[in-house]
Amino acid sequence: IVKHGYPLTVLEHPGNQPLDALKEAGVQTKTSAKNLAASCDVIILCVTGTPQVEAVLFGNDGVLEGLPPQAIVIDCSTAIPSSTERIAKAVEQAGGRFLDAPMTRTPKEAAEGRLNLLVGGDVTLFEECRPILACFAENISHAGAVGAGHRMKLLHNYVSLGFVALLSEAAACAQRSGIASDVFVDVLAKGGGGGAALERLRPYLANRDPSALRFAMANAKKDLGYYNAMANDTGAVNVIADAVLRTFDQGVEEGGDQALVLELVSLLTAREVPKNSS
Repeated sequence: IVKHGYPLTVLEHPGNQPLDALKEAGVQTKTSAKNLAASCDVIILCVTGTPQVEAVLFGNDGVLEGLPPQAIVIDCSTAIPSSTERIAKAVEQAGGRFLDAPMTRTPKEAAEGRLNLLVGGDVTLFEECRPILACFAENISHAGAVGAGHRMKLLHNYVSLGFVALLSEAAACAQRSGIASDVFVDVLAKGGGGGAALERLRPYLANRDPSALRFAMANAKKDLGYYNAMANDTGAVNVIADAVLRTFDQGVEEGGDQALVLELVSLLTAREVPKNSS
Protein backbone atom coordinates (compact mmCIF):
# COMPACT_ATOMS: atom_id res chain seq x y z
CA ILE A 1 0.00 0.00 0.00
CA VAL A 2 2.81 2.41 0.90
CA LYS A 3 4.81 1.50 -2.21
CA HIS A 4 1.78 2.49 -4.31
CA GLY A 5 1.76 5.96 -2.81
CA TYR A 6 -1.03 5.73 -0.26
CA PRO A 7 -0.63 7.17 3.26
CA LEU A 8 -0.88 4.33 5.78
CA THR A 9 -1.54 4.10 9.51
CA VAL A 10 -1.28 0.75 11.33
CA LEU A 11 -2.23 -0.47 14.78
CA GLU A 12 0.51 -0.90 17.37
CA HIS A 13 -0.24 -4.47 18.38
CA PRO A 14 1.82 -7.56 19.32
CA GLY A 15 0.48 -9.28 16.20
CA ASN A 16 1.65 -6.47 13.92
CA GLN A 17 5.39 -7.09 14.10
CA PRO A 18 7.94 -6.10 13.06
CA LEU A 19 6.96 -2.49 12.30
CA ASP A 20 10.47 -1.06 11.86
CA ALA A 21 10.50 -1.20 8.05
CA LEU A 22 7.04 0.35 7.86
CA LYS A 23 7.96 3.18 10.22
CA GLU A 24 11.10 3.85 8.20
CA ALA A 25 8.86 4.16 5.12
CA GLY A 26 6.80 6.87 6.84
CA VAL A 27 3.93 4.77 8.13
CA GLN A 28 2.09 6.25 11.11
CA THR A 29 0.89 4.17 14.07
CA LYS A 30 -1.96 4.34 16.56
CA THR A 31 -2.38 2.46 19.84
CA SER A 32 -6.16 1.96 19.67
CA ALA A 33 -8.48 0.82 16.89
CA LYS A 34 -10.78 3.77 17.67
CA ASN A 35 -8.06 6.34 17.08
CA LEU A 36 -6.81 4.53 14.02
CA ALA A 37 -10.30 4.46 12.47
CA ALA A 38 -10.82 8.16 13.23
CA SER A 39 -7.74 9.03 11.16
CA CYS A 40 -8.54 6.90 8.10
CA ASP A 41 -10.87 6.86 5.08
CA VAL A 42 -10.39 3.11 4.60
CA ILE A 43 -9.87 0.61 7.43
CA ILE A 44 -8.55 -2.84 6.44
CA LEU A 45 -8.90 -5.67 8.95
CA CYS A 46 -6.85 -8.85 8.77
CA VAL A 47 -7.23 -10.88 11.95
CA THR A 48 -7.59 -14.55 12.90
CA GLY A 49 -11.33 -15.04 12.65
CA THR A 50 -14.85 -13.98 13.59
CA PRO A 51 -14.29 -13.43 17.35
CA GLN A 52 -11.35 -11.14 16.63
CA VAL A 53 -13.21 -9.25 13.87
CA GLU A 54 -16.11 -8.62 16.23
CA ALA A 55 -13.77 -7.59 19.06
CA VAL A 56 -11.81 -5.06 17.01
CA LEU A 57 -15.01 -3.53 15.64
CA PHE A 58 -17.36 -3.63 18.64
CA GLY A 59 -14.99 -3.67 21.65
CA ASN A 60 -14.00 -0.76 23.85
CA ASP A 61 -11.99 1.75 21.78
CA GLY A 62 -13.02 -0.31 18.75
CA VAL A 63 -13.26 0.74 15.12
CA LEU A 64 -16.95 1.64 15.22
CA GLU A 65 -16.38 4.12 18.04
CA GLY A 66 -14.07 6.18 15.82
CA LEU A 67 -15.49 5.50 12.34
CA PRO A 68 -15.79 8.70 10.25
CA PRO A 69 -18.87 9.23 8.04
CA GLN A 70 -18.66 7.31 4.73
CA ALA A 71 -15.44 5.55 5.80
CA ILE A 72 -14.94 2.11 4.29
CA VAL A 73 -14.28 -1.04 6.34
CA ILE A 74 -12.70 -3.91 4.37
CA ASP A 75 -12.45 -7.21 6.22
CA CYS A 76 -9.72 -9.43 4.76
CA SER A 77 -10.03 -12.01 7.56
CA THR A 78 -11.64 -15.44 7.24
CA ALA A 79 -15.00 -15.25 9.01
CA ILE A 80 -18.44 -16.79 9.43
CA PRO A 81 -20.69 -15.20 6.75
CA SER A 82 -23.72 -14.78 9.04
CA SER A 83 -21.55 -12.66 11.35
CA THR A 84 -20.22 -10.73 8.34
CA GLU A 85 -23.75 -9.73 7.35
CA ARG A 86 -24.48 -8.48 10.88
CA ILE A 87 -21.20 -6.57 10.93
CA ALA A 88 -21.97 -4.92 7.58
CA LYS A 89 -25.30 -3.66 8.94
CA ALA A 90 -23.59 -2.32 12.07
CA VAL A 91 -20.99 -0.50 9.95
CA GLU A 92 -23.74 1.02 7.81
CA GLN A 93 -25.70 2.11 10.90
CA ALA A 94 -22.53 3.82 12.13
CA GLY A 95 -22.36 5.77 8.85
CA GLY A 96 -19.75 3.65 7.11
CA ARG A 97 -19.54 1.26 4.17
CA PHE A 98 -18.38 -2.36 4.15
CA LEU A 99 -16.72 -4.99 1.96
CA ASP A 100 -15.61 -8.50 2.89
CA ALA A 101 -12.42 -9.38 0.98
CA PRO A 102 -10.79 -12.54 2.34
CA MET A 103 -7.47 -13.66 0.90
CA THR A 104 -6.14 -16.86 -0.58
CA ARG A 105 -2.59 -17.99 -1.50
CA THR A 106 0.43 -18.29 0.77
CA PRO A 107 2.76 -15.99 2.76
CA LYS A 108 5.12 -15.99 -0.24
CA GLU A 109 2.55 -14.33 -2.49
CA ALA A 110 1.54 -12.01 0.36
CA ALA A 111 5.11 -10.74 0.62
CA GLU A 112 5.13 -10.20 -3.16
CA GLY A 113 1.80 -8.35 -3.18
CA ARG A 114 0.23 -11.15 -5.27
CA LEU A 115 -2.63 -12.42 -3.13
CA ASN A 116 -6.04 -13.46 -4.43
CA LEU A 117 -9.02 -11.56 -3.03
CA LEU A 118 -12.63 -12.74 -2.97
CA VAL A 119 -14.83 -9.69 -2.48
CA GLY A 120 -18.41 -9.39 -1.25
CA GLY A 121 -20.37 -6.15 -1.30
CA ASP A 122 -21.87 -3.43 -3.45
CA VAL A 123 -20.30 -3.54 -6.91
CA THR A 124 -19.89 0.26 -7.10
CA LEU A 125 -18.05 0.27 -3.78
CA PHE A 126 -15.97 -2.66 -5.00
CA GLU A 127 -14.86 -0.71 -8.07
CA GLU A 128 -14.08 2.31 -5.89
CA CYS A 129 -11.81 0.17 -3.70
CA ARG A 130 -10.21 -1.88 -6.48
CA PRO A 131 -7.09 0.35 -6.82
CA ILE A 132 -6.29 -0.10 -3.11
CA LEU A 133 -6.93 -3.83 -3.24
CA ALA A 134 -4.71 -4.12 -6.32
CA CYS A 135 -1.79 -2.84 -4.23
CA PHE A 136 -1.50 -6.25 -2.58
CA ALA A 137 -3.55 -8.60 -4.78
CA GLU A 138 -2.92 -10.08 -8.22
CA ASN A 139 -6.36 -11.63 -8.79
CA ILE A 140 -9.48 -9.90 -7.47
CA SER A 141 -12.89 -11.54 -7.87
CA HIS A 142 -16.22 -9.95 -7.01
CA ALA A 143 -18.18 -12.88 -5.56
CA GLY A 144 -21.49 -11.11 -4.95
CA ALA A 145 -23.29 -9.26 -2.18
CA VAL A 146 -21.95 -8.74 1.36
CA GLY A 147 -20.90 -12.10 2.81
CA ALA A 148 -20.28 -13.70 -0.60
CA GLY A 149 -16.54 -13.13 -0.30
CA HIS A 150 -16.39 -14.99 3.00
CA ARG A 151 -18.66 -17.72 1.65
CA MET A 152 -16.41 -18.21 -1.37
CA LYS A 153 -13.31 -18.22 0.87
CA LEU A 154 -14.78 -21.01 3.00
CA LEU A 155 -15.72 -22.97 -0.12
CA HIS A 156 -12.19 -22.50 -1.46
CA ASN A 157 -10.52 -23.54 1.78
CA TYR A 158 -12.79 -26.53 2.25
CA VAL A 159 -11.90 -27.83 -1.21
CA SER A 160 -8.19 -26.98 -0.86
CA LEU A 161 -7.81 -28.42 2.65
CA GLY A 162 -10.08 -31.33 1.78
CA PHE A 163 -7.73 -32.29 -1.07
CA VAL A 164 -4.76 -32.07 1.31
CA ALA A 165 -6.50 -34.23 3.91
CA LEU A 166 -7.51 -36.85 1.34
CA LEU A 167 -4.01 -36.99 -0.17
CA SER A 168 -2.41 -37.10 3.28
CA GLU A 169 -4.55 -40.05 4.29
CA ALA A 170 -3.75 -41.84 1.02
CA ALA A 171 -0.02 -41.07 1.42
CA ALA A 172 -0.07 -42.46 4.95
CA CYS A 173 -1.72 -45.65 3.70
CA ALA A 174 0.83 -45.85 0.87
CA GLN A 175 3.75 -45.56 3.29
CA ARG A 176 2.34 -48.23 5.60
CA SER A 177 1.73 -50.42 2.52
CA GLY A 178 5.30 -50.14 1.26
CA ILE A 179 4.61 -47.86 -1.72
CA ALA A 180 7.52 -45.47 -2.29
CA SER A 181 6.61 -41.81 -2.02
CA ASP A 182 8.09 -40.93 -5.42
CA VAL A 183 6.03 -43.66 -7.06
CA PHE A 184 2.89 -42.49 -5.23
CA VAL A 185 3.36 -38.89 -6.39
CA ASP A 186 4.39 -39.77 -9.93
CA VAL A 187 1.38 -42.02 -10.58
CA LEU A 188 -1.10 -39.53 -9.10
CA ALA A 189 0.44 -36.62 -11.00
CA LYS A 190 -0.05 -38.45 -14.30
CA GLY A 191 -3.63 -39.35 -13.44
CA GLY A 192 -6.65 -38.11 -11.54
CA GLY A 193 -4.72 -37.10 -8.44
CA GLY A 194 -2.68 -34.33 -10.06
CA GLY A 195 -3.07 -30.70 -9.07
CA ALA A 196 -2.02 -27.92 -6.70
CA ALA A 197 -2.55 -29.96 -3.53
CA LEU A 198 -0.31 -32.79 -4.72
CA GLU A 199 2.42 -30.36 -5.81
CA ARG A 200 2.37 -28.73 -2.38
CA LEU A 201 2.58 -32.17 -0.78
CA ARG A 202 5.38 -33.39 -3.07
CA PRO A 203 8.37 -31.84 -1.18
CA TYR A 204 7.01 -33.03 2.16
CA LEU A 205 6.75 -36.59 0.91
CA ALA A 206 10.23 -36.35 -0.62
CA ASN A 207 12.17 -34.86 2.31
CA ARG A 208 9.67 -33.74 5.00
CA ASP A 209 9.82 -30.11 3.86
CA PRO A 210 6.51 -28.44 4.90
CA SER A 211 7.36 -25.00 3.48
CA ALA A 212 5.21 -25.38 0.35
CA LEU A 213 2.14 -24.71 2.50
CA ARG A 214 2.90 -22.65 5.59
CA PHE A 215 -0.58 -22.94 7.02
CA ALA A 216 -1.14 -24.04 10.61
CA MET A 217 -3.33 -27.05 11.25
CA ALA A 218 -5.14 -25.02 13.92
CA ASN A 219 -6.15 -22.50 11.25
CA ALA A 220 -7.31 -25.33 9.01
CA LYS A 221 -9.46 -26.62 11.87
CA LYS A 222 -10.88 -23.11 12.38
CA ASP A 223 -11.69 -22.60 8.71
CA LEU A 224 -13.34 -26.01 8.38
CA GLY A 225 -15.38 -25.29 11.50
CA TYR A 226 -16.56 -22.09 9.83
CA TYR A 227 -17.37 -24.01 6.64
CA ASN A 228 -19.45 -26.54 8.55
CA ALA A 229 -21.26 -23.71 10.35
CA MET A 230 -22.04 -22.13 6.97
CA ALA A 231 -23.24 -25.45 5.57
CA ASN A 232 -25.49 -25.97 8.59
CA ASP A 233 -26.86 -22.42 8.27
CA THR A 234 -27.83 -23.09 4.65
CA GLY A 235 -29.03 -26.68 5.14
CA ALA A 236 -26.30 -28.02 2.84
CA VAL A 237 -24.90 -31.56 3.01
CA ASN A 238 -21.57 -31.59 4.86
CA VAL A 239 -20.85 -35.27 5.56
CA ILE A 240 -17.40 -35.16 3.94
CA ALA A 241 -16.64 -31.72 5.39
CA ASP A 242 -17.40 -33.00 8.87
CA ALA A 243 -14.96 -35.88 8.36
CA VAL A 244 -12.25 -33.48 7.14
CA LEU A 245 -12.85 -31.26 10.18
CA ARG A 246 -12.49 -34.27 12.51
CA THR A 247 -9.26 -35.23 10.72
CA PHE A 248 -7.70 -31.81 11.38
CA ASP A 249 -9.16 -31.66 14.87
CA GLN A 250 -7.34 -34.86 15.77
CA GLY A 251 -4.25 -33.59 13.94
CA VAL A 252 -4.16 -30.54 16.23
CA GLU A 253 -4.57 -32.78 19.27
CA GLU A 254 -1.64 -34.94 18.19
CA GLY A 255 0.64 -32.32 16.62
CA GLY A 256 -0.17 -29.15 18.56
CA ASP A 257 -1.43 -25.75 17.47
CA GLN A 258 1.76 -24.86 15.60
CA ALA A 259 1.87 -28.01 13.45
CA LEU A 260 1.63 -27.25 9.74
CA VAL A 261 -1.01 -28.77 7.50
CA LEU A 262 1.41 -30.92 5.49
CA GLU A 263 2.63 -32.59 8.68
CA LEU A 264 -0.72 -34.38 8.72
CA VAL A 265 0.92 -37.10 6.59
CA SER A 266 3.35 -38.03 9.37
CA LEU A 267 0.67 -37.91 12.06
CA LEU A 268 -1.64 -40.17 10.06
CA THR A 269 1.21 -42.57 9.23
CA ALA A 270 2.10 -42.92 12.92
CA ARG A 271 -1.50 -43.28 14.11
CA GLU A 272 -2.47 -46.82 15.10
CA VAL A 273 -5.98 -47.82 14.06
CA PRO A 274 -7.38 -51.21 15.15
CA LYS A 275 -7.83 -53.62 12.25
CA ASN A 276 -11.37 -54.68 11.44
CA SER A 277 -12.03 -58.18 12.73
CA SER A 278 -13.83 -60.71 10.53
